[in-house]
Amino acid sequence: MSPTPPQIAPLAPTPPELLPTSVRVRHQLNWLNLSTLLGMGVATAGGADIRRGPRKLYLAEHYRWRFPAGGAFTVGDVVITRHDIDDLCARRPDLLEHEEAHSRQWMACLGLPFLPLYVASVGWSWLRTGDRASYSFFERSADLAKGGYRDVPPRPLMPVIASGARRAMAFVTGRRSADTGAEVGRGG
Repeated sequence: MSPTPPQIAPLAPTPPELLPTSVRVRHQLNWLNLSTLLGMGVATAGGADIRRGPRKLYLAEHYRWRFPAGGAFTVGDVVITRHDIDDLCARRPDLLEHEEAHSRQWMACLGLPFLPLYVASVGWSWLRTGDRASYSFFERSADLAKGGYRDVPPRPLMPVIASGARRAMAFVTGRRSADTGAEVGRGG
């Protein structure tokens, strides 16, 4: 009978001998593709306190910038939040699992290409549902519920496109609304 591995506090660094090879590979590749370095830079610029976390993640808490919005976000292997991460994980126990999935996505996208792909995915989600995460490939792949997101059903696409076209036309023509063109320039 082999000895049982020691129990580890949920947010404590994981001893290397307990890590699967896939975690070590993800960690090394995110350093090589510079995404973890970028994450460290973003966290430092935002005034976050950085510490080692489980599964070779870095936890950056008390981030001061309000952008990007969300309870937490991940850049490379760096999980960044404006909150106290221990309190946040106590309320949402699956959060680090969700964020680690994003870390794997950074690795799979070879670093910086993740950013435009993620933005496009968020745009698609908003277009389809009116929600930035619900139809995002990256958020769905990381498990919406674990990230604290809800699954919003898709909405009809044509009315959304028509509304966007009207707004774009109003912007181009300098009108507040393309539908009120007859009233523009008339007194009273």
